[in-house]
Amino acid sequence: MKSIKLYLVAAMGVATLGLSSCSEGFLDVEPQTSLFDENFYATQADAELALIGCYDGWQRTSSDVDASFYLLSEVMSDQCFGGVGITDDRNYQAIDRFDLSQAPTYSDLGNDLWTSYYRGIFRCNKLLQELDNISWNGADEADQLANRKRVEGETRVLRAILYFDMVRLFGNIPLLTEPTEANVPQANPDEVYALIADDLLFGAENIPSDAYPKANAAENDGRITAWAAKALLGRVYLYYTGYFEKSDLVGKVNAQQALGHLEDVINSQEYDLVSEFKDLWPASSIVVTTDEEGNRVAESSGAYKRGNVESVLVKKFNYTQDYNGNMDGNRWMVMLGLRKHSTFPYGRGWGACTVHPKVAAAFGNGDLRRAASLIDLAGEGLEDGFESLTEQREYTGYTIKKYTPMSKWEEGADGTLTLVDEVSGLGEGDFQASQYQDWVIIRYADVLLMAAELGSANAASYLNKVRQRAYTSEGAVGEGYVEVAPSAVNILKERELEFAFEGIRYWDLLRQGVDAAAAIIAEEGGVEVLSGGNDDKVVIKAADFKEKKGLFQIPQTQITLSNRVLKQNAGW
Repeated sequence: MKSIKLYLVAAMGVATLGLSSCSEGFLDVEPQTSLFDENFYATQADAELALIGCYDGWQRTSSDVDASFYLLSEVMSDQCFGGVGITDDRNYQAIDRFDLSQAPTYSDLGNDLWTSYYRGIFRCNKLLQELDNISWNGADEADQLANRKRVEGETRVLRAILYFDMVRLFGNIPLLTEPTEANVPQANPDEVYALIADDLLFGAENIPSDAYPKANAAENDGRITAWAAKALLGRVYLYYTGYFEKSDLVGKVNAQQALGHLEDVINSQEYDLVSEFKDLWPASSIVVTTDEEGNRVAESSGAYKRGNVESVLVKKFNYTQDYNGNMDGNRWMVMLGLRKHSTFPYGRGWGACTVHPKVAAAFGNGDLRRAASLIDLAGEGLEDGFESLTEQREYTGYTIKKYTPMSKWEEGADGTLTLVDEVSGLGEGDFQASQYQDWVIIRYADVLLMAAELGSANAASYLNKVRQRAYTSEGAVGEGYVEVAPSAVNILKERELEFAFEGIRYWDLLRQGVDAAAAIIAEEGGVEVLSGGNDDKVVIKAADFKEKKGLFQIPQTQITLSNRVLKQNAGW
């Protein structure tokens, strides 16, 4: 049996940080591949393969974990409650309420997430470390340098994405810029944001603007583009300067520069708004009718398509084939399905992220985003048939539609219809591990609204272009649409409605300041819900949120492995 150090192969990655002994840093396995440091990282083909490994590392931060970044972003926001089943542990309630007393034994709520992110960061760091050893393709030095810079740019933007998620979520994290087994203490967040800014700026300047054109989205959807890097710079700038109350992004990007990058995306003409909002999401794009036997069926499959013109940055998923490490599915999405219940076109799941009733009430008359964003069980005639209501915790009558498991009808030999999970029959996939809907990280609508918020001369046009689409069906603007001024209040309100349940709202609140976010997220008087069919209340205390400054719990396993070099966030 040979011992292979985890840091030798880019496709593997570091399992933990701060290992207390060297023996824990080894994986005892028989080699299954010939790709090691001795014969890898030599050609551009090697570099491209390692780059795909970096993309895979990013994907697996969602595929390998239960408490994904998306789920945490929604559960911690004001738009969703923890939900799940009445017999489940209350760890989602501890997250939702920022109150560990809800689940006192859960000291490792995000350990798998932490480990998965640092695996992805390791892959990026390893490839960046080896760039000088690569023989790059190209007829001359200029072509060779361009190839290197593109690969480096994509890798660095991926690293920036990973660190941006981590620093927002945990606040105080180790900063690793090369493969290492060192027991690294937490860095000042400014150091992390400086690396993020540098990586995004490099990607924006060095990934060719025509490297992955939108016209070829069928082939390159999901690749990091210069435009994605520029859009991310806007998002990072707004979050950092808001949360930390600073005037610029660690001296590297000011407001004018952030706006300039966003205007570059707009002026690229690579992107546009999809004509109808509902067609951004698979479930909402389906037109549902009832057949003669009372079955809910599809009148139209809708116009949703992957790689649409509005997608600026997308995390891709595919069908997972097994539970033996081939995890390419959107693992978190099954958590959002109706509790153990399928009803066309919605598939079963575990009932997490029940929707706060205030969200349903927030949309104005004629705003088509309401029906496209959330499942209204009573409004859609589904509440009486919800068989698992007695198992559902924190039921509100609403759940997420944008990201929901799907079901479909399969016709038998005798002509009878059977309702099955959408993933049924696709390889060895199943409904738990094989959800395949992509997560759209940044849409063009977000670019427009960020540019409006940063004071673009076209702010009113950008804001109202997004608003008008919200009221438009079949090319006609419906009743209820009115133009509004591009004030900070109006833009934040529009973001609340436009990006509901997309993993954005929580961070939009937090960048308004901890106290401001607490005032919106807190539910001191409680919200009436049903748990197991019985009356219940969700109570969220502002003091609990403020104590933690909106940050998440650093996993106790990581603190222990570091010999307590890592320090827990306040309140956890």
